[in-house]
Amino acid sequence: MFAVLRELAGSPRIHLELDEDATVADALARLDHSGPLAGVVARLPVRMAVNREYASGETVLRPGDELALVPPVSGGAQARVHVRVSEEPLSLDGLTRAVRRDTAGAVVVFCGVTREVHSLDYEAYREMAEQQLELIAHDCVDRYGLAAAAIEHRVGTVPLGEPSVVVAVSAPHRAEAFAAAREGIDRVKSEAAIWKREVEADGSARWVAGVVPDE
Repeated sequence: MFAVLRELAGSPRIHLELDEDATVADALARLDHSGPLAGVVARLPVRMAVNREYASGETVLRPGDELALVPPVSGGAQARVHVRVSEEPLSLDGLTRAVRRDTAGAVVVFCGVTREVHSLDYEAYREMAEQQLELIAHDCVDRYGLAAAAIEHRVGTVPLGEPSVVVAVSAPHRAEAFAAAREGIDRVKSEAAIWKREVEADGSARWVAGVVPDE
């Protein structure tokens, strides 16, 4: 591990014991579930290298392989877009901090929360949904001249009163920030491969009707 990851782990190396034919994704899941990097790996834009060559999550690991976690290299610009689909509770403060920039005079955060029912169950085609959220965020950055944009959506059970989706944007001026946040959440609702089911206190449930996405 290097740079910020090394500091968070408190060591440049962690030894993992994995099942035979485990993949890079399996190793990252283990790191994110337990140990000094628990809850960290999934939140950071890291690249993976196996034996000093970049690799995908499907790459199979062999005994003795070296897996390097590579954070963004110095010299690159601060990330303008962040997206995530996760079972974890959403943090308004965390996403607000994620979009703050010295050039931004306005930060707008939209938070959608469960209301009226006992809970909402969300299901997502996660890989597709995250790509769609990233496209939406980039489109908003380009269209409104944003300093940064972040979108996170929760899956699984979201109890009454808790956030299920957060859209945070920053811009030099408030008009662009408000417009971008509005477009962002509207497109998430109409385009992202995410479905919800309303669950009542007695356990009865129904899927919420939606719309067929445009081509």
